[in-house]
Amino acid sequence: MKRSEFAYHLPSELIAQHPLPERSASRLLVLDGPGGEVSHHRFTELLDYLRSDDLLVFNNTRVIPARLWGRKPTGGRLEILLERITGATTALAHVRCSKSPKPGTLIELSASDGAESGPYRLRVTGRDGALFGLSTENDVPLAEILQDIGHMPLPPYIERADAADDRERYQTVFARRDGAVAAPTAGLHFTQQMLADIDARGIRRVSVTLHVGAGTFQPVRVDDIEQHAMHAELVEVDEAACAAVRETRERGGRIVAIGTTAVRSLESACLATGSIQPFHGDTDIFIYPGYRFRAVDAMVTNFHLSESTLLMLVSAFAGRDSIMAAYQQAIAHGYRFFSYGDAMFLTAKPQESSA
Repeated sequence: MKRSEFAYHLPSELIAQHPLPERSASRLLVLDGPGGEVSHHRFTELLDYLRSDDLLVFNNTRVIPARLWGRKPTGGRLEILLERITGATTALAHVRCSKSPKPGTLIELSASDGAESGPYRLRVTGRDGALFGLSTENDVPLAEILQDIGHMPLPPYIERADAADDRERYQTVFARRDGAVAAPTAGLHFTQQMLADIDARGIRRVSVTLHVGAGTFQPVRVDDIEQHAMHAELVEVDEAACAAVRETRERGGRIVAIGTTAVRSLESACLATGSIQPFHGDTDIFIYPGYRFRAVDAMVTNFHLSESTLLMLVSAFAGRDSIMAAYQQAIAHGYRFFSYGDAMFLTAKPQESSA
């Protein structure tokens, strides 16, 4: 398939720059995969589309304040976006500056871009492809530095600096495990009250972990999408989650993934044997039309960028034509797009082929 088959025009005013005052006040577009019908709702009405025998799968990753600012010994400014924490004092990161720092370079960190250097320093230890290895000076815990002067890594299409409330709002209420540098945004709409309402209906919930990397915003640059090199992210699907999926399948219930990261986690855990098994490690699974889903029957997801891998994933799930038509409806109805935007509830179209 061609990248251009997943292109659409989005008016810039529909890109949400701020969260709504209340998480669950978002809108919800419901797309029926088998029939392609679209309907429009409030996000709290999601509960009307859930069944008592459903299993909801959430991604419990927690976004870290992964953006740092600093200066090289020459005085040149740079921006650091951590990609992965590799130890208490080490990380791999993207570094933006006029000239790439060499191994051994000592970076003086600042509280913000252009601010005076503070007490923290990072040393460049080497390269791993496009990423730079970094370690803290004097064994200062990296978590301490991030908590003190780190900034929330808002996506590039949010054209403003992060604010104090982004530390809470660019984070799900069920986030537990530090490690993501981008939020699993479908989960941002849930409140503690909604989770309590789900529990009250007897609907089961389990968690998986996928630490979302900055590569989630990496564009597809090739025309033939099968030639795209997918980024890798760290995933953990434990036996408890696997057992819950198996039990739900046995009783005829649906697996409802909350977000594309939960989808990628579950499907990665099925790759080795075709059925779900515990999985811990990197995944670079790339899901596009033709892929046969093994673990997911329905999903909640936000709206995704034109020509992105995530738009290709939801197209594989609910049908490209149905997705592209639903996006046009969403635009016509003024839905808010991307991370702080509105949501969709998708059910799977019938599957005819496998990848």
